[in-house]
Amino acid sequence: MTPLQRIATVANTLVRPLVASSWGRRMVGGTLTLVTYRGRRSGTVVTLPVGYVHDGDEVRIGVAAPDQKAWWRNFTGDGHPLSIRLDGVDRTGHGVARRGDDGLVSITVRLDPI
Repeated sequence: MTPLQRIATVANTLVRPLVASSWGRRMVGGTLTLVTYRGRRSGTVVTLPVGYVHDGDEVRIGVAAPDQKAWWRNFTGDGHPLSIRLDGVDRTGHGVARRGDDGLVSITVRLDPI
């Protein structure tokens, strides 16, 4: 594990409970949420805090420093199912990762109907 991965693991462990709580959601103002998915190869269930923008039935998740992270690769190609917490409610959807011409990666999530 690289030093950045160790730092991310500690930060995620500290941030997850904050983002999951109602008072924490008010503090971060709807810019952070939790994403849960099952690893394609490992089968391990992973929950991560992520930055997002929600617009109707679509959510866009930005991936900071994508070349130093591997989790988003679960959503390449045809994408992968996930769960995302919005306004305190877990919603399911399908995320697809794309790398832009600028090298930045974003995951577009199409939410399943309620």
